[in-house]
Amino acid sequence: MNLDSLLLSDFTLTATAIAAGFIAALWLSLVIWTFRDIRRRARDPFTRILAVLLVLLLFLPGLLLYLILRPTTTLEDEYQHTLEEEALLQNIEDAALCPGCNRRIQPDWMVCPSCHTLLKKRCPNCSKLMELPWNLCPYCATPVPGVRLENVTSVGELTDLPDESPTADENEIGEAENIAPTGTENDWILIPRAGTEDPQPETPPPGV
Repeated sequence: MNLDSLLLSDFTLTATAIAAGFIAALWLSLVIWTFRDIRRRARDPFTRILAVLLVLLLFLPGLLLYLILRPTTTLEDEYQHTLEEEALLQNIEDAALCPGCNRRIQPDWMVCPSCHTLLKKRCPNCSKLMELPWNLCPYCATPVPGVRLENVTSVGELTDLPDESPTADENEIGEAENIAPTGTENDWILIPRAGTEDPQPETPPPGV
């Protein structure tokens, strides 16, 4: 009888120790889980400490209260939602509007279907759409008919210009014009070019 009582008491102590260890491990696990969960849901340090203390002191009732009071969304979900809102607002701001009725239009529309406002014009050469203020097609470099282009320099215009550099014959003629006869064989006068000082006439001595 005493042996059975000792075995029962030992079994009871062992089961109690195991149950106490399990409850302690569960309690510690719930505290750690609460800390990780509230860290993903709140940035306020006071809120995090309060949630951990609630589970740490009240255990299962505290966990139940935390599950009721915790934020419904995580910080990552809020960030993703904010990105989606910003992307939506950016798409709304970037959407083209008709200048006549302020309704949304497509970028490849030539005329607004609501108010019939002319939105773009077509290039007469490549038939691609152009903005109304453009005087030159950016796709084929064709000027718009009836529009005067200023300060336009192309490679063809530069290559078509005549060569204005003097030739060898012109250089010889220019050098020959510097000396002209005065009417006799022995009397010569130097005629200067434009932009140079007038040299003194040189007359050969008599008898030469």
